[in-house]
Amino acid sequence: MAAHLVKRCTCLLREAARQAPAMAPVGRLRLARVAHKTLTSSATSPISHFPGSLMEPVEKERAFTSYVENQVEYLIKKATSPEELLELLGGNHHLDSNQAAMILIRLSHLLSEKPEDKALLIQDAHFQQLLCLLNSQITSVWHATLSRLLGSLYALGVPKASKELQSVEQEVRWRMRKLRYKHLALMAESCATLSQEQHSQELLAELLMCLERRWTEIEDSHTLVTIMMKVGHLSEPLMNRLEDKCLELVEHFGPNELRKVLVTLAAQSRRSVPLLRAISYHLVQKPFSLTKSVLLDVAYAYGKLSFHQTQVSQRLATDLLSLAPSLTSGEVACCAKSFALLKWLSLPLFEAFAQHVLNRAQDIALPHLCSILLAFARLNFHPDQEDQFFSLVHEKLGSELPGLEPALQVDLVWALCVLQQAREAELQAVLHPEFHIQFLGRKSQKDQNTFQKLLHINATALLEHPEYSGPLLPASAVAPRPSALDRKVTPLQKELQETLKGLLGSADRGSLEVATQYGWVLDAEVLLDSDGEFLPVRDFVAPHLAQPTGSQSPPPGSKRLAFLRWEFPNFNSRSKDLLGRFILARRHILAAGFLIVDVPFYEWLELKSEWQKGAYLKDKMRKAVAEELAK
Repeated sequence: MAAHLVKRCTCLLREAARQAPAMAPVGRLRLARVAHKTLTSSATSPISHFPGSLMEPVEKERAFTSYVENQVEYLIKKATSPEELLELLGGNHHLDSNQAAMILIRLSHLLSEKPEDKALLIQDAHFQQLLCLLNSQITSVWHATLSRLLGSLYALGVPKASKELQSVEQEVRWRMRKLRYKHLALMAESCATLSQEQHSQELLAELLMCLERRWTEIEDSHTLVTIMMKVGHLSEPLMNRLEDKCLELVEHFGPNELRKVLVTLAAQSRRSVPLLRAISYHLVQKPFSLTKSVLLDVAYAYGKLSFHQTQVSQRLATDLLSLAPSLTSGEVACCAKSFALLKWLSLPLFEAFAQHVLNRAQDIALPHLCSILLAFARLNFHPDQEDQFFSLVHEKLGSELPGLEPALQVDLVWALCVLQQAREAELQAVLHPEFHIQFLGRKSQKDQNTFQKLLHINATALLEHPEYSGPLLPASAVAPRPSALDRKVTPLQKELQETLKGLLGSADRGSLEVATQYGWVLDAEVLLDSDGEFLPVRDFVAPHLAQPTGSQSPPPGSKRLAFLRWEFPNFNSRSKDLLGRFILARRHILAAGFLIVDVPFYEWLELKSEWQKGAYLKDKMRKAVAEELAK
């Protein structure tokens, strides 16, 4: 507006000077009054009209200037090469600072995937001229253009010592309070992703602090979700504020915005329970029409965050079942993995997954098949067409298993053990000394978990495959490690141990926390004679231990009992069915010659007094013995 006003004044004075000699003093005075009146009205009303011939050159010049500006901007937007943009510096185009900034932004877009051309561009004389023009008029660059310009200079690789870059950064600091919230977020993202220099990190810290202080300025859900996705991970205090704002605006979110918030939380592993509950409420209560991509992302986010919400899981399973014929193998694998993490077994949906694998037996990729198999094992799901499904699995794994990552090989064979489908060749592949030695003695949590699965595979070969001829893990490897018992004691575990101590009376009548050579830990072990009386368990040979503790053979008719507690996380969601891992543990303990006394959490929680708990365990022991005698 000020620029147009100056142009009008210049044209007006030029016209007055041209006509002044032919005028009388009175005419000059009249002209001055007209000019004053015109300037005043033009300053207050952009649509005011100049009288007579004075307005004509002003209107013509303004129209011409607007035409030139629009033409330059059009050429900048339509340019397809850096050369076309740099040619605008010459010729009849008189660029201003905003147009120079737009050229730089367009250059960064054109060269985003050409790092070798960026280095040549920095040395170009026209490019340096463009930077000088920008630097000389940096204060007149528009706010929106300035926010994109900073990221463009970082992307183009302008040296940190460049005065032009420093000038832009300083201008950002000066305008920080005037810039809109979304512009600040855009510049913070640029500083974080495109530049790792110390001075840029200092600017990033200032931008994040400003974003944190002005978080209440966010008024619409789109801006909130965008900022949470792009900038939220940079600052913990800012992310906390954004989550609070989400709780305030979540009722206005659409399906895509809910999906983006969930994926953002999952990417940062932020299990914000109040926000997840609010999102779950709206997903269930509102009649959203969820697309396939939204359903898959929501399932992934809930699985990644281990947030179990029954109504949401039911809706996801129902909606995905109707879309099952249109799912690709990759989408089926991701969906199966997500539901396995949620511990939600929808039989119709998983049958559809198994049928998908059979229908695309020739085309399905091995990584996708592996993910589906691991999901089936976690939930202990056996498809109706079990023989056909596992024939396909063995066929796919037969030649490609040795070429997979070692940890993945162990996972796959362990999954087959859970589902009772492991073959001798597959057991030999991972129990061979040259293979399993790479996991011995390693300290990382991932390697220890892999070796624990090797112990389970070794136990499967020993206990469930009598025809298996070897190899097996060495005795030194199956010896229980200290870490096997070094775990946080749960309330159920503590109460069970206290009740067992009172029930046994003497320490030699049973053992607590027994680590077996099979990779499983028994909560307690007792030995009963034929009359149901306790025997000193440590005096007798115990084949389930890696290191023998006794020399006597158990008397005829004696029975070993193992107490196994089952916590809430050991079950499928909203079910009394154990997960595959714990089904495998139970099978191994039974195969080792034990009678099992199951202590599930849902039965234990109903017991209030110590007398009730003791009576419950005695009754369980009698039932286990009676069932064995009845066989």
